[in-house]
Amino acid sequence: MSEHVFSSVDALDNALATEAISVLTSAISARGKATLVVSGGSTPRGLFAHLANADIDWSRVTITLADDRWVNHDHDDSNEKLLTQTLLTGTASAAQYRSLTPCYPDVDANLKDVIATLDDMDTYDLVILGMGGDKHTASLFPCCEEIDEGLATNASALMTHPTTAPHARISQSLKRLKNSRKGIIHIVGEDKRLVFEEALSTQPANKAPIAQFAAPNGNFELWYAPKH
Repeated sequence: MSEHVFSSVDALDNALATEAISVLTSAISARGKATLVVSGGSTPRGLFAHLANADIDWSRVTITLADDRWVNHDHDDSNEKLLTQTLLTGTASAAQYRSLTPCYPDVDANLKDVIATLDDMDTYDLVILGMGGDKHTASLFPCCEEIDEGLATNASALMTHPTTAPHARISQSLKRLKNSRKGIIHIVGEDKRLVFEEALSTQPANKAPIAQFAAPNGNFELWYAPKH
């Protein structure tokens, strides 16, 4: 598996932003458009700050989330709220954003709408995933009863109900997230690196969802800084 290790979070954020800009710019040049899938949480905040005013034709970029909590858009736990306050500002506000909770609180209507939207986006250009201390990524939690569905389904998205985290979730599936020209696992801290290494040797697959994106199961790269 390809690894990129940096001495500090600032160096990681700067390099990852540069890589994202390169990937998106190349996609626009080649196909006239680009797609970016990102995760929530505290880890990508610095990355989002770098990207928010990047010199890209953002009007040709479509952005969506790997997952979101099943809450109102203005709820403090909403990943969408995080994006609107960080990434979708400055020049990046011109991007086309695709919400994972457009029909909240109607679960059935929302899932139907989101699946149709994601199916229409074809192969992603760049997916950037995080990882939790329990080896989950997106909202594919080892503890949720839907984990096997999330790892096996052909559907682009599903609802999950983790028992170790608040809120129901809507998550893109393993298959949909892996349908990307480039994938990156973005983690910070020696503790997270140890969890990641453990995940690579954990069986069965539903106990370590993040490992399904790394070699030999997938081709996502690891971008990592040991210090917070």
